[in-house]
Amino acid sequence: MEIFSSYNLIMGAAAIVVISFWFNTISKKTNIPSVLMLIVLGISLQFGLNYFIGREIDFEKNLRGTLEIIGTIGLVMIVLEAALELELKKEKLIPILKSLAIALIGLIGSAWLAALILYQFIDGMTMQSAWLYATPLSILSSAIIIPSVNGLREDKKEFHIYESTFSDIMGIMMFYFLTGGLDSETDSGALGFAGNIALTIIIAIVASYALLLIFQKIKSQAKQFLLIAVLLLLYAIGKKMHLSSLIIILVFGLVIANVKIFFPGKTAIFLEREKMHQIYHELHIITLETAFVVRTFFFVIFGITIVLSSLLSITVTMVSVLIIMSIYVVRFLLLRVFLGKNIFPQVFVAPRGLITILLFYAIPSKAEVAGFESGILLFVIIASSLVMTGAMIHDKKKMGTLLDEIDEELLARKEAEDALYSQNTLSPDLPSPPERTAARN
Repeated sequence: MEIFSSYNLIMGAAAIVVISFWFNTISKKTNIPSVLMLIVLGISLQFGLNYFIGREIDFEKNLRGTLEIIGTIGLVMIVLEAALELELKKEKLIPILKSLAIALIGLIGSAWLAALILYQFIDGMTMQSAWLYATPLSILSSAIIIPSVNGLREDKKEFHIYESTFSDIMGIMMFYFLTGGLDSETDSGALGFAGNIALTIIIAIVASYALLLIFQKIKSQAKQFLLIAVLLLLYAIGKKMHLSSLIIILVFGLVIANVKIFFPGKTAIFLEREKMHQIYHELHIITLETAFVVRTFFFVIFGITIVLSSLLSITVTMVSVLIIMSIYVVRFLLLRVFLGKNIFPQVFVAPRGLITILLFYAIPSKAEVAGFESGILLFVIIASSLVMTGAMIHDKKKMGTLLDEIDEELLARKEAEDALYSQNTLSPDLPSPPERTAARN
């Protein structure tokens, strides 16, 4: 069809990137997640394409493979981007451990409640399948959170980066642990799962050291995409070996961002400081840019594949609302215990997104339940993003009001000082403020 000609596709792709950049600008000013705007753009494109083609197309079937590939690359880039920004310092050990505990307990608690809800209300749902469907719905979306929390205070921003990254990794590990339990022949149990994680960490550390030592010797300027290609290759090989491959990406990012810790004392002689700094700086920029582009196309394509009619079901609405309520109940209790009273807007920053979609498509056919409607997935993703949007906008207004009050107080104090200074100038016999204070003393 003429509408899908090569030049039209190029123009469309370029226009989407430009619009996404504009969405990012709007997001920074309004705190509305750009991802939400990209999904709406995708839905609009779906209606537009159906209109110009003259018939409805099953975009979900045709673009599912593309969505999985782009989503996987986006996931790797987002985790790498987050890892490159994490500094490992002694004073950050407690915040990191708190984030890890909150992410783990929140994941398991939310999945348990969601599984109970699905088991109760979805026809044909077994408890084992309910846990599989509930796990993707319980994972925080770092793809949405990381770009959305830049306006928060530094400690809150770091908390969300740590928590969402840990949630992504542990959620994927939990999902594949559950899928392994579907086949009694390949199920290795909790002990085998722990061994798998230990093996992955060992491979990740060895690979990270090897890559750093090799790439600092490469003289070519065009080596950053080579490094990314190697990381994607390691990720794919790890998945084929049923390893928790995201750990490899996370460990590499942490090593290159904290080389002083991983190359202590005399081992620092193996590093070329200037080249390592250059590799880190260039990789950070390329990862940031790549994550932006991949995230853009993923959520636009997801919007194109959405079947809006699935939202009209009463069962979908009821189940989705119950799951969303359970998410925030668990989150409120956890943050209250671990962080105290100052938990706004953190308690409402719990969107679902990229990982949720990817894992939903990865549910094995033997565990699929015909009674589960994809509208639940869409409802939870959109509603959790809207809740976060409202909380972030409210927090921004609150901060603006607080800053205005501080400015007004400073202005009033300055005016009072100016008036006092003018009075002293007009009446030279009056003592200056310091002299008055001395006189009173």
